[in-house]
Amino acid sequence: MGRPMRVDLNADLGEEITDDAGLLALVTSANVACGFHAGNAAIMRAVCAEAARLGVAVGAQVSYADRENFGRVALEVSYEVLRAQVEEQVATLNAVAVAEGVAVSYVKPHGALYHRTMDDREQARAVLDASGTLPVLGMPGVLLSLAEEAGRDVWQEGFPDRGYDAAGRLVPRDQPGALVVDAGAIVDNALGLAARVDSLCLHGDSPGAVEHARLVRAALEAAGWDLRPVG
Repeated sequence: MGRPMRVDLNADLGEEITDDAGLLALVTSANVACGFHAGNAAIMRAVCAEAARLGVAVGAQVSYADRENFGRVALEVSYEVLRAQVEEQVATLNAVAVAEGVAVSYVKPHGALYHRTMDDREQARAVLDASGTLPVLGMPGVLLSLAEEAGRDVWQEGFPDRGYDAAGRLVPRDQPGALVVDAGAIVDNALGLAARVDSLCLHGDSPGAVEHARLVRAALEAAGWDLRPVG
């Protein structure tokens, strides 16, 4: 039998510049900023409460402690420090989430940490060791490989609103072609990626994010895809 036509639609939320309510009405999973690159306790509470009401899964979007650069600059952080920082972020969000009627159900690094842990074994181990047995959402690389070796659930994601290079990695944001802004292209990318990944990510801080999410969801459903949280 072929793979069931199920796919998750996720977005980065709680980043203080995102339309959280608009996106939560469309996505099936919310990657919630835990305060280190953006967000605060009040925003986390609001996102988690609405996610619980709508049946949207909540994930901890953990980051370097770098609000100044929105977590998009790679930092040289020791295993011990990074592990403590990630552990704090997961615990903080989970406490808020549980109080609002939902629990953190996966972990996903943000920004520079996301890309660094695809190649850096020490930082990948810090993220894994700090997040218990939570499933890991990301792209193929060291982090997902180590998670699989440890028996963790691993969910692969694709990015309809980002450009890919020849190696299958995302084009760096400071290079041409990094961001896909045309709504039609984003929809086409989503339809092409859906059969190859577990989850599709739309960046909440991108211009037109809510409209893009609405169009992507409608196109996926029209093509027969069942949208639901992974796991």
